[in-house]
Amino acid sequence: MRTASRRFLTARFAPICAGLTVVSACIASAPEGIRRQTDGDGGGDFTVDPQTTSSTTSTGLPDADPHALLGADPTHGPFNGGQRVLLHGNGFSSKVRVWFGDVEVDPSAIVPIDPSRVQVAAPPGEAGPVELTAQNGDDTSTRRSLPGGYVYDALYASPSSGPISGGTTIELIGQGTRWDATTVARIDQKPCTSLAVDGPTRLVCTVPQGTPGAKTISVTTGDDTILVLDGYTYEDSQNGYKGGLSGAPLAGRLKVLAYNNFTGDPIPGARVLVGNNVSSALDGVADASGVAVFENPSLDAPRTVTVAATCHSPISFVDVPVDTVTVYLDPVLTPACGASGDPPPPVGGKVGSAGALEGELVWDESLDPGSAAWGNIPNPKRATERQAAYVFTTGVDPLATFQLPPEYQAITPDTSGELGHGFTMYLAPGNRSIYALAGLEDRSTTPPRFTAYAMGVVRGIPLLPNQVTTDVFVRIDQPLDHALSMDVIAPAKGPKGPDRIQANVSLMIGNDGFATLPIGAQSPLIPFDGRLTFVGVPPLNRDLFGASYHSSARAVTGQAGLAPLSVVGRVLSTSTSEPVRIGDFVGVPTVETPAQNSAWDGAHLATSFSAGAPVDLSVYDIASGSGLIRWTVAVPAGSHAVELPDLRQLGIEHGALPPGPVTIGVYGARIDAFEYGKLVYRQLKPQGMAAYSLDSFSAHL
Repeated sequence: MRTASRRFLTARFAPICAGLTVVSACIASAPEGIRRQTDGDGGGDFTVDPQTTSSTTSTGLPDADPHALLGADPTHGPFNGGQRVLLHGNGFSSKVRVWFGDVEVDPSAIVPIDPSRVQVAAPPGEAGPVELTAQNGDDTSTRRSLPGGYVYDALYASPSSGPISGGTTIELIGQGTRWDATTVARIDQKPCTSLAVDGPTRLVCTVPQGTPGAKTISVTTGDDTILVLDGYTYEDSQNGYKGGLSGAPLAGRLKVLAYNNFTGDPIPGARVLVGNNVSSALDGVADASGVAVFENPSLDAPRTVTVAATCHSPISFVDVPVDTVTVYLDPVLTPACGASGDPPPPVGGKVGSAGALEGELVWDESLDPGSAAWGNIPNPKRATERQAAYVFTTGVDPLATFQLPPEYQAITPDTSGELGHGFTMYLAPGNRSIYALAGLEDRSTTPPRFTAYAMGVVRGIPLLPNQVTTDVFVRIDQPLDHALSMDVIAPAKGPKGPDRIQANVSLMIGNDGFATLPIGAQSPLIPFDGRLTFVGVPPLNRDLFGASYHSSARAVTGQAGLAPLSVVGRVLSTSTSEPVRIGDFVGVPTVETPAQNSAWDGAHLATSFSAGAPVDLSVYDIASGSGLIRWTVAVPAGSHAVELPDLRQLGIEHGALPPGPVTIGVYGARIDAFEYGKLVYRQLKPQGMAAYSLDSFSAHL
């Protein structure tokens, strides 16, 4: 790579000042006409004023300007903004203002910590270096600038993390880029397993296998290379943005790649059948790299692709219309499948080491003159009540139920801190977003009661393994005083169900995940056609600007919320002024072949769906061997009858389901902007479905 060809190199180094590369930071110059305290003193001994200078950033400076902007941590971030940035300097007041280039940071996104530190949320900007500027209120004599003090990365990844096994499908979003067919993208110096150019500013990359930690993303087009340090993080992630269907329409050639879903390793010897009958299908075996390639004139129309392997659960994609199929097979976790009698490989747990996050909850009295810390939380009215707050990380499941943390994790008015009330968290490495909820709790009740009245959010916090990230300040300034209403039109009650609605609301915080709120679910019985109101959501301003309300409703059976069920899991809105309408429930599936509790021939499946929203994708989860072996079958659209290869003809040693009872679960999914030829594994599970229905049936082989 030629250095001259690099557009930006975003690293943890400050810009070059006076011809010297400074590792920590540069001193911003005073405005013209402003005289420093040490001007003309001949460069005498440097002294530190503990009242105005941070010892961690100012020691060793050549003079003691009462107002200085010394540097930013981190020194770079995505051009779409939102990242937490800690500015170091001198003389910051509680009225400090901050600019990134010509863009002033919203005052609600600034937390003045002390005269030497201020936390801000970076606004969106143009790719490249920008000048940082700080000024106390309208006093221009305190204005200081740091040329090139922050760099907006020219691209970012979404999602920005995934498992070390690789296979995650990510989008690389660029600004001012001109990507084309010659573009090459790499993660940690390894090229993407597959790369599609969707436009001059958008790439779709399948992430290669990696090692735990934050890695560099590089994208090269001709002589032009963009590097983003810490752009992608390998971690213990089940986000599901991996595998599936891709490529161009079938035209005589098909490539199938088979990998272990837990390790990401190729599965040499995996059996690949292209067709719906073992005797007539194209039959191939994956090579040492897990790849099987078919070239045949018959591959000119959609075909069913099935992949099976010894000690792995099989998968089938019906009517595949494209030329690349990437599968991740789950190992069968039994001692019999361990290599040479060894136990099966361990799964789960965290990959790598956690990072620690230390911060404080703070109350900004200036937002409400005359108020005090915890002033937006009511005083306890009972002896068993107390004011308490808890800190959470955003999650991946918008339908998760709020769980009150253990009592020892509570942050109370008595919790000590520098500006507010301290807390410590241990999280997987990567760019994290956290939120805090503050309110009244009463643990004398069963279950304990927690009513939140205010919250705060901090986004884009970089965490490194085995390291501590400090000075994370969460402003508890978002009142939970809004009410969101849902107009729900429930589906018809079937002979088996569903018989009731379960509705809830969470917050979708950009691409950072979901915040679960303690406002509870509501469960009216079906038939139901009416309005549900949820009190206790925040306005979407300040640190929640760009967030959305995520409304969902489940039509379920029984108090336990069992199948048959139908879920509308993703209705986004940004205002509470109008009710959210939820009524496009997917019809409940009925398996017609095989008949309930009958013998199954292992090949034929037929399913119909009751009245409801159209089905984009049907997914079978066929479990046998007490659930140890599961055959996944993906079928485009809804009601259908399909034929699959009878894997029993291959033998159990090649991945066939063993004889005995089987449970056939069927999902009917509605997926936003769905294209079957671009299906990813996430869409085989509820987390990737905008709405879905589910029921299960029994049969035997």
